[in-house]
Amino acid sequence: MTVSPSLKKKLLVAFAAAVVAALAWWSWTRFTDSGPGEGFVNGNGRIEATEIDVATKLPGRIEDILVREGDFVTAGQPLAKMRLEALEAQRDEALAMRQQAEHSVTAAQAQVALREADVTAALALVGQRESELDAAQRRLTRSSTLSSEGAASIQELDDDRARVRGAQATLAASKAQAAAARAAVEAARAQFVGAQSSVSAATASISRIEADIRDSELRSPRDGRVQVRVAQPGEVLGAGGRVLNLLDLSDVYITFFLPETVAGRVALGSEVRIILDAAPEYVIPATVSFVASAAQFTPKTVETASERQKLMFRVRAQISQELLRKHLNQVKTGLPGVAWVKLDASAEWPQNLSLRVPE
Repeated sequence: MTVSPSLKKKLLVAFAAAVVAALAWWSWTRFTDSGPGEGFVNGNGRIEATEIDVATKLPGRIEDILVREGDFVTAGQPLAKMRLEALEAQRDEALAMRQQAEHSVTAAQAQVALREADVTAALALVGQRESELDAAQRRLTRSSTLSSEGAASIQELDDDRARVRGAQATLAASKAQAAAARAAVEAARAQFVGAQSSVSAATASISRIEADIRDSELRSPRDGRVQVRVAQPGEVLGAGGRVLNLLDLSDVYITFFLPETVAGRVALGSEVRIILDAAPEYVIPATVSFVASAAQFTPKTVETASERQKLMFRVRAQISQELLRKHLNQVKTGLPGVAWVKLDASAEWPQNLSLRVPE
């Protein structure tokens, strides 16, 4: 049977296409990573770090910002300064008020001493009036005896009786003066206590204002890197206004999502291997530090349509702080990658997921 050239050409093309398809299938099955197998699961995610907002405590104008975006900062390092004219004026006013209150304390203390002296004098006068009354009463007794015997006139008896009543009235007035002096002492002591309270209040105001002055120098709460300068020098901010945004490079992790079919098998502390899209030659170790307690729909950052239809659990894997300290200059957030989680503690990591970190 003779085969026409055109048919022979078509057969050769079909055969060549079949060979190419077979080779493509063999190459895909041979070289495509099918994963480490049972006992492992993976999810897509991004590198994140704890963000810290450095904000103002009080409203005011920014005097200066001492760092730039990308700068590394240490805990306690000054980052920005606020203008202090208003606070310094308040502090000077509080200092003057305390000085005035201290003078009031001295004056009140002197007033207490004066009133106590008045009480002493009033009590002495009461004693004198009591003696005068006693003498008048003795004279009246003698006059009464003499008058009954006819040795004294009725006029003398009446005069002695008047003297007794006058002495009694004078004694009562002296006692009233002594009571008023005691009341004046109590009032003076109350003024003294009030003056001392004014000193304490002024001192507390000074301490508060000085604390506000210290807080007006914004310092870094921990080691990190400046990510964003939110405000600029000269801007006026309200209380709590953001000035800088820092990244805590000692708290870096990858957040990824796993389906409900495997999320329940992920335990805290499980081993994780991270492969970043930007550095596929490295395999970074991490540890599961958080598994969401409730499922949620997959965010749009998870690409496949089938995954979007599932409820997913958010998982966080923490990168070792020791490793981060060695490579602070290379730590970057927002990088996408794949996180492989070991579900079976007895399973061994495959060769392609063995640890490979930058030197």
